[in-house]
Amino acid sequence: MLFQLYSAHASMQLIGWVLVFVGLIVMNEIGRRTKWGGMAIFVVIPTILTVYFILAHLGMFGGKMNPTVAFMDGWFHYFKLYAADIGCVGFMMIKYGWGIGKKKWFKWFPWFIVAANIMIANVSDMESALAALKITGNLSGAWWASNEGVFIYGGWWNVVNALAGLINIFCMTGCIHLYTSKDKNKSDMLWPDMTIWFILAYDVWNFEYTYLNLPTHSWYCGVALLLAPTFANAFWNKGGWIQNRANTLAIWCMWAQVVPMFQLSSRFAAALPSVYGGATEAGVTTMDLYSKAIALYNAGQGKTAEAGKIIADMGITADPRMQGFVAIMAIAINVVCMTVIITRSLKAGKNPYSNNVFEGTKDFEEAMARAGVA
Repeated sequence: MLFQLYSAHASMQLIGWVLVFVGLIVMNEIGRRTKWGGMAIFVVIPTILTVYFILAHLGMFGGKMNPTVAFMDGWFHYFKLYAADIGCVGFMMIKYGWGIGKKKWFKWFPWFIVAANIMIANVSDMESALAALKITGNLSGAWWASNEGVFIYGGWWNVVNALAGLINIFCMTGCIHLYTSKDKNKSDMLWPDMTIWFILAYDVWNFEYTYLNLPTHSWYCGVALLLAPTFANAFWNKGGWIQNRANTLAIWCMWAQVVPMFQLSSRFAAALPSVYGGATEAGVTTMDLYSKAIALYNAGQGKTAEAGKIIADMGITADPRMQGFVAIMAIAINVVCMTVIITRSLKAGKNPYSNNVFEGTKDFEEAMARAGVA
């Protein structure tokens, strides 16, 4: 199993997953369908939260006891929130033709913002691999504690997944052929060439990234968060996947930053992945892991063999089999996707990035129909 869904809390973890999945879809629909909805969710709320974050760090709203300060103070969490939100605003500028959103050169913005986010994740993967190498001298696997209060089991799977992520960047084709949906509210920025080929390759890679580097959060940010935009793209929003991916990511980051206890210690606390072998049987919770990991990191011993000793004392035995399996799946599907792109672009005699590659496929034609382009 990917997750340890067999404890007494399994039913609540499943309910929590459904709540997150449905909540993300609903909030995305509010944000994408009207200008006012988009401005409220991706401009007004982040502005208010920025003031809140600053004041919390200055000692207000509980100071160091504030959940955001206490549990979500790592640079990565803030980076992901604002990077995703910048993407949301940029995509709104393109679909509504606001300011530089009307410029042809700005159509490269989605490719660059997505590529930057993927590269940050690749760097994180390599950090984990290097931590394992430092502790054991090889990539067979080692525990270490991150500044986000997570015990991570780094190894060769991180290197494989980073390579998959690097390939995934170049699986984004037809980069400047972006359109606005033809409905009255101009609901979506459409990227027709971003078909199921890329979406599936991205989803498997990104799931593995969260599974490896944010394991105690991946029940939500690695499954529910990834499936929400993919579900919408499959059933009613063809061509709008990248916009909806950015929207749901920003929405989740805002929620997780303000209400971290939802996934850490509430009745809906995230299910633990299988790498924490025996954790559920030993009664170890996500909060238990966080407390010991952050204490170890703060003691300056996050990337030492002490992490493995603490894990062993908790009754946990590393089980990275699924980590390795999904890593191989991630690179395999990205290689297949890139092979298809190369084959189709060579056959058409076109640059795959300044031209569409998937013309004639079902996904592409359905997206183009929504754009009202012949």
